[in-house]
Amino acid sequence: MNTSADHSLQLVPEVHPGTMNGRTKTGLAWVSVGILALLTIALGADTPHLIGWLGFLAIIVGTLVISSNWLSESPGIKNNHIMFGSATRRGMVAWSLGIFMTGFYVVLYFEPTYLSRVIALVDPLKIAISGESAIGSDGSVSQWFLYGFLYTIAVLVMGIRAIIKYRHSRYQVVRTSSVMFFQLGFAFLIPNILLKLNQPYYEWTNIWPLRYYELFPSEATHLANSGTIGMVMLTWGIASILILTPVLTYFFGKRWYCSWVCGCGGLAETLGDPFRQNSSKTLASWKLERWLIYSVLGLILLTTALLWLDHLWGFLGTTAGTFAKGYGFLIGAIFSGVIGTGFYPIFGSRVWCRFGCPMAAILGLIQRFFSRFRITTNGSQCISCGNCSTYCEMGIDVRWYAQRGQDIVRASCVGCGVCSSVCPRGVLQLEMGPKETRKMVV
Repeated sequence: MNTSADHSLQLVPEVHPGTMNGRTKTGLAWVSVGILALLTIALGADTPHLIGWLGFLAIIVGTLVISSNWLSESPGIKNNHIMFGSATRRGMVAWSLGIFMTGFYVVLYFEPTYLSRVIALVDPLKIAISGESAIGSDGSVSQWFLYGFLYTIAVLVMGIRAIIKYRHSRYQVVRTSSVMFFQLGFAFLIPNILLKLNQPYYEWTNIWPLRYYELFPSEATHLANSGTIGMVMLTWGIASILILTPVLTYFFGKRWYCSWVCGCGGLAETLGDPFRQNSSKTLASWKLERWLIYSVLGLILLTTALLWLDHLWGFLGTTAGTFAKGYGFLIGAIFSGVIGTGFYPIFGSRVWCRFGCPMAAILGLIQRFFSRFRITTNGSQCISCGNCSTYCEMGIDVRWYAQRGQDIVRASCVGCGVCSSVCPRGVLQLEMGPKETRKMVV
């Protein structure tokens, strides 16, 4: 027996999951300095605006430095202790992030005066783009430009991270680039530029009932009375849900919107990507998902119907308005905003998309019963590694289908394709074909 050492084989010592390399530490230091600068401004210190913008820059640079860790590794998905890390598996870091994000959204939505100095910091940019100030003559402040600015920066910066991470998959690179493009252009810049041109503010990527007030009588009347551009917006809003949605979903499934265009999905796929594995795969969560999402769809349908009945015949009194205010507060603000984003580190990246989005409910019904889209599986090649189920942000136990060689045709599937991208055997493929050729669960 040859007892000489084989120097071609080198054993790499196991690294403790809590260990951070120098690049990560440097990035976290930059992010910490940036957050500290912004907190200093928010808490009322007499600090020059330049410090605030340097704070934004420090957070961006720090995030990109941390993300560059993926470049030092070969392309492909590495689990990297993802189920053991404090930040990625509901540890203390994750809970701290969740509390911070939830608290920030609560303040931003309901007490924006506490952020008045940060709003004033970005106000020159708002004036340059939209021609309007977020600060009223009476000292009141509007938080929504700051919200859109932070939202867009998060999608762009974390989108770069996602492109680096999934650079081995052309589909993921193109898909991530798409959500970055639509968020920057059609959800942020163009709506604000329209204001500068004395036109209505309109987010072209948000379709009713996701943008729930888009087809309310007050908004529809406002657009109809806003000239040619307003009528184009109103026509686009109606056509988007009645024509564009069923046609594109028939051919491409709900992925054309949920994973390529939608701002909510864009944030989930970028900012929420580090937490996608925290989505519950239990049967109980699936049952809760179906009850909640279709209940929300029913609520917005009822609310919209009541508002139009009251608008046309005026016999409902305050009932319709009460429904609208209740929906706006509970669903539009608390569920989709505070819970939907703040709970990323605890419940995964698609809390709103999975349990509450009425647009996702409509798209899901079309996808489940009429669409040509499906994820095909090759059961004979499946090694049951579980990567696909782990990374499914919609809580689908993809491995269960793969082991049986059955197509995945679920109303909740957003077609992000990550399950296919992380499969080491190429078992999963995103395909389109005649509905009759589906290999369904029996």
